[in-house]
Amino acid sequence: MNQNIINARVTFRNSPIHILEQFTIKDMHGAYEKFKEESGLDECVIIQTCNRIELFGKSKSGDLEKIRKTWASLTGLEEEAFKENVKVVENQEALHHLLKLTSGLDSMVLGEEQILGQIKNSIASARESKASGQHLNALFDKAIRIGTRIRKSSGIGKGGISVGSMAVKLAEENIDELKTKRTLLIGTGEISTLVAKSLQRRGYAFDVTSRTLERSQTFCQTMGGNSVRFEEIISGFKNYDALFVATTAPYFLVTFDRITKAMKDKKNGMMILDLSNPRTVDERVATVEGVRLMNLDQIAEMVEKNIAARQNMVKTVESMIDEEVLALEASMKRLDAEPLVSDVFKNIDLLREKELQKALSMLEEKDKAKIKIIDELTKAIVEGIVSTPMNNIRKASEQGNHDMIELANRLFDYKRQKQSD
Repeated sequence: MNQNIINARVTFRNSPIHILEQFTIKDMHGAYEKFKEESGLDECVIIQTCNRIELFGKSKSGDLEKIRKTWASLTGLEEEAFKENVKVVENQEALHHLLKLTSGLDSMVLGEEQILGQIKNSIASARESKASGQHLNALFDKAIRIGTRIRKSSGIGKGGISVGSMAVKLAEENIDELKTKRTLLIGTGEISTLVAKSLQRRGYAFDVTSRTLERSQTFCQTMGGNSVRFEEIISGFKNYDALFVATTAPYFLVTFDRITKAMKDKKNGMMILDLSNPRTVDERVATVEGVRLMNLDQIAEMVEKNIAARQNMVKTVESMIDEEVLALEASMKRLDAEPLVSDVFKNIDLLREKELQKALSMLEEKDKAKIKIIDELTKAIVEGIVSTPMNNIRKASEQGNHDMIELANRLFDYKRQKQSD
């Protein structure tokens, strides 16, 4: 490619989280301005999540030292830290990495969907800041479409992969129209966070309770959900259709007697998912009519099966990416020729229109039907003459034949004309 595509990244794969966090860019809009002004990049897109900070850039020169210096000035880090933690790849390797991202192969949780949404948000933010342009806009649009297609055809994203997402998936499968039902999450720890993320991502409303109201309120501010007093919950299980219990206690919080009493007043069934270790739901609850109980061991076993199934798909997805990256690279190379091709078509059409008007004036032709026929005739003639050489220029660009592009630029006087405009 005449235009270099560069990817510089710090991710969970090569840096621990406490190191990765030091590379975080806080002012994204300001960062875009600084990268475009000081790094030598013509275009750039920043992807920033809890597991990665990545920069995709387009440049003719690709001065990596300038990119490091700009990034360092944004974070206050020494440049040495970048040499130790930042991995840089260019062109086909950068395109290949982007497809791995959109396909779910480079995520901490293999095949997870969240990264695709984060990439969409990243290119949208870059567009809004006018940091991305023709090359990166086209690259990200294509990569998102390819990644979505690979995910669908391979099935690598199917099935919940974490305990939290698997638990929510099981609730969806066992409760009709879960969105219309009431859901309760007991606990505010790590597994509760996974459950809350999964519920929120799927658009479900849910209540959250903990032993202290302050703790559940703080949790809800970050993870969503509606905080409810613990005392109200213990006697109010009848109000819920799905219970996610992920807490620690030396005794059963969800007892046989409480659920038996709750089910007497309920018309619908109830699903209880005990994600606690040790268990905090009395196993006898499973014998109550209308109740479906699943525990952490059962759910963890299903997660392990899903992980194994996804691992088996990796080679298939990698093969698909290898095929797609060649076509993606060719389409990006073709963009190098597009300004010249568009300019040639535009200038020739202006000349055609000028000569057409001159001829019509000389003929004193006023008949609109005849004028339309002559106009379409001139367009067809120009199209027939120009299309073949222009397509050959595009092909030369795809094949990386820079000599041909340079010759075409000189032949059509493209560079000189642009400088004089």
